[in-house]
Amino acid sequence: MSDSEDTQLEARLAEQEAFEPPAEFVEQANVSDDSIYEEFEANWPDCWERAADLLEWETDYDEVLVDDDEPFYEWFVGGELNASYNCLDRHLDERGDELAIQWEGELGETREFTYEGLHREVNEFAAALRELGVEEDDVVTMYMPMIPELPVAMLACARIGAPHSVVFGGFSADALATRMNSADSEYLVTCDGYYRRGDPLDHLSKADEGLSGVDHGTTAVVVDRLGDEHDHDLGEDQLDYNELVADHAGAEVDPVTRDAEDMLFLMYTSGTTGEPKGVKHTTGGYLSYVSWTSHAVLDVEPEDTYWCSADIGWITGHSYIVYGPLALGTTSVMYEGTPDYPDKDRMWEIIERYGVNQLYTAPTAIRAFMKWGSQYPDGHDLSSLRLLGTVGEPINPKAWKWYYKHIGDESCPIVDTWWQTETGGMMITTL
Repeated sequence: MSDSEDTQLEARLAEQEAFEPPAEFVEQANVSDDSIYEEFEANWPDCWERAADLLEWETDYDEVLVDDDEPFYEWFVGGELNASYNCLDRHLDERGDELAIQWEGELGETREFTYEGLHREVNEFAAALRELGVEEDDVVTMYMPMIPELPVAMLACARIGAPHSVVFGGFSADALATRMNSADSEYLVTCDGYYRRGDPLDHLSKADEGLSGVDHGTTAVVVDRLGDEHDHDLGEDQLDYNELVADHAGAEVDPVTRDAEDMLFLMYTSGTTGEPKGVKHTTGGYLSYVSWTSHAVLDVEPEDTYWCSADIGWITGHSYIVYGPLALGTTSVMYEGTPDYPDKDRMWEIIERYGVNQLYTAPTAIRAFMKWGSQYPDGHDLSSLRLLGTVGEPINPKAWKWYYKHIGDESCPIVDTWWQTETGGMMITTL
């Protein structure tokens, strides 16, 4: 590091400013009392019962934490539950008609899933997976962009006790094959294609190439995203998603009871420093943690419309687009495309249209917004926003202040979060 870089770093570290949250935010916040810090310090690990209390358990746990075989910790030992039930079934009586997922495609088309509607399609696809031969503890791989069928497939797997392994849709065919071989996964859910900057992109050919590198037999389910934009013939071991769901219309699948320590999903690290490593996240500890951090850090309430702009192909999307928000019964926004198509105000247009209350995005994106200019957010009503968040990398002071001023109107607290694939949820953050 050069002397000038040293000087810049020291200046950044020395820069200190305080931005207190507005009193009205503190009054309504899910966590508003500093005593939580002392409570957690004094009552570790039993303090995590408050996280478990956000869920419904089929069998109560006996111990919060068993740590006598470090580092192989076990959380909520003896407890039993189902993640799909906690994200869907338990909300049906009070929130069945409320939106679970608000999806917007890059071309502007929208699809809305109420909790009842999402529950129905998850059950139908769960029944289809069972008919295909998927059994409890079989790993089902998913290789898709940001389309609603991705969380449907994830929750369907969770329902029948089959861990899912989502591979980021932008990864190569070789990356898909490597992960399927490592997981010994015989099942793939993918799609024909998706849109980027208005153009249809072929995805199925890449999936087919990846499957050719898998060293065991496979069955693939293909979602028709592009319709008439893309003609494709399904292979011998490939099935049409829409036909499968239609064939199981109205099916109801009882959620499989899972031990708290049973695997919910497998998430591979990016592999930038070597071979990708499969990280297993368990059902009870993971779901409790992402529910509680969504509630406590992001201040998510069932009545909110919440948007995490990450991709579900990464851990952030798993935790804070799918499992955390849906376990709390809120509305989670999903967007398929890029933030600058057809113009650089697409994100602010979405926030205004759906009345988004929390925005959780990356500093890289914020710096791009800064470069494009404040005229884009300033042209939209962003007054529905109550809280802002950042994830994925440190945020520099200049970007933080721009975010605070132009997106939050100097009235939204910003929670800057640090965590990683291995932790599954936020580890260091402000409250």
